Amino acid sequence: MKRLKTTLRFAVLSVLAAVICFPILFAVSGAFMQQWELEENLGPVLAQTEGMASWNLIPRAPSLASLVELLMDTPQFFVMFWNSLKLACCIVGGQLLMGMPAAWSLARFRFPGSRAVSMIYLVLMLMPFQVLMFPEYLVLDQMGILDTHGAVILPAVFSTFPVFIMQRFFAGIPEEILEAARIDGAGELRLFLHIGLPLGASGTVSAGILGFLEAWNMIEQPMTFLKTKSLWPLSLFLPQITVKDAAFGFTAALMMLVPAVLVFLSGQEYLEQGIAAAALKG
Repeated sequence: MKRLKTTLRFAVLSVLAAVICFPILFAVSGAFMQQWELEENLGPVLAQTEGMASWNLIPRAPSLASLVELLMDTPQFFVMFWNSLKLACCIVGGQLLMGMPAAWSLARFRFPGSRAVSMIYLVLMLMPFQVLMFPEYLVLDQMGILDTHGAVILPAVFSTFPVFIMQRFFAGIPEEILEAARIDGAGELRLFLHIGLPLGASGTVSAGILGFLEAWNMIEQPMTFLKTKSLWPLSLFLPQITVKDAAFGFTAALMMLVPAVLVFLSGQEYLEQGIAAAALKG
């Protein structure tokens, strides 16, 4: 019976993993298809042609033409790529710089209204961008930074989600360690720098990875705050793709996936610890 349950669990998880991975396989195979094959497969859906849509995970005539064209003859792609990299790195750096002291304060200090502040952070974390879009737009307009990268970076820097993740790790530091350091003469700043940051490194890395993935894939914020196309990130490059250049679009999607996958794999262990801590201590 136990062996049967294990087999069924493995089968269910395998099916779910296949469903989750299929879009990635879809993008990878499409990146190596020629335009005529993509039009033939997707024409009934995207171009309203006759017949039924189909898909082959293995291209019938594999080609690197779209990849060569994208990397060698598309300066617009590289401009958007570096815009995305700039936005993601600045947002993550700002989130960690602003979020670490806030998370440490909420985790280690008790002051009048601390629970209310934590609840406000939680409520703000649950609010979608659409709720805050209009107030943010008005504030950014008054600051005169609309249609600049600062308009996307500044609101994202004060995201409450990184604070929520890091707070869980800082709260898990044993109080005995901090009390021993205080007895030795360590002040609060030294406790934060020499004990809090090293012991909470897993939470910091987890928050950084999740922040990078969110910033790398953001669409609504740059679409709302950026009007100049030369400032657009790579996430706004793909919606401009039509069925006539589907091969080009699949290749761009594949290249956009590469940095996110590399960042995820480089910090996968810390990310798993962060998710586990948020689930167990929440």
